[in-house]
Amino acid sequence: MLEAQLTKKLWHFNLDVHFKVKNQILLLWGHSGSGKTTILQLMAGLLQPTSGFVKVNDRLLYSDAEKINISPQARNIGYLFQEYALFPHMTVRQNVFYGLKCKKNKKDVPFVDPVELLNSFGVGHLLDRYPRQLSGGEKQRVALARALAVRPQVLLLDEPFSAVDKKTRAGLRKELRRLHEQWQIPFILVTHDEEDASYLGDEVIHLEKGRMRDAPASFNGFPVDLRTDNMACIQM
Repeated sequence: MLEAQLTKKLWHFNLDVHFKVKNQILLLWGHSGSGKTTILQLMAGLLQPTSGFVKVNDRLLYSDAEKINISPQARNIGYLFQEYALFPHMTVRQNVFYGLKCKKNKKDVPFVDPVELLNSFGVGHLLDRYPRQLSGGEKQRVALARALAVRPQVLLLDEPFSAVDKKTRAGLRKELRRLHEQWQIPFILVTHDEEDASYLGDEVIHLEKGRMRDAPASFNGFPVDLRTDNMACIQM
């Protein structure tokens, strides 16, 4: 269970959101600059909210009222950045094992074999290659393996398919849905793509200038709003 109530004073508007997600995919939808990526950064601890709280499975990660602000490394939240943020000087193997290195003294975290993850994503044969030697789809799979290697309790995804072509995107979309069904943890997805939204979103929050235009609403298939709208050591 993920629950958050967040405010953040930005230069162009005040962000103010609240949501509660069980083991679902929550879609953040809105124009560029509406606050979607900022919400992910607040969840991950890369930005500090002005006020509010973040709670995962009854554990407070942030609370201004209780003066709690857990470091990004200790939140056990996976973050897949838009450009995947693979370390260019590290091989695939080193990139995926990096999160485990940060967690090596955390006996309470059940790890997953990174090599098995890479094999399951079809990129196990790329262990000794560098990011510059990978395609967009291969980078995405490697970044996902790195994010999942420490068994995060929440996975944040910022435009995860933006660097791949349409055909690859369709396959990765199915793969991500399969992963969600397997892992059964909350995913928060930022996307501008209507097909991604239709296929992946279980819940949707439509943002305008940092505020929720509608309350989070469940939808099956394509949301009405979307059909008519024209519009470092963290587990990366």
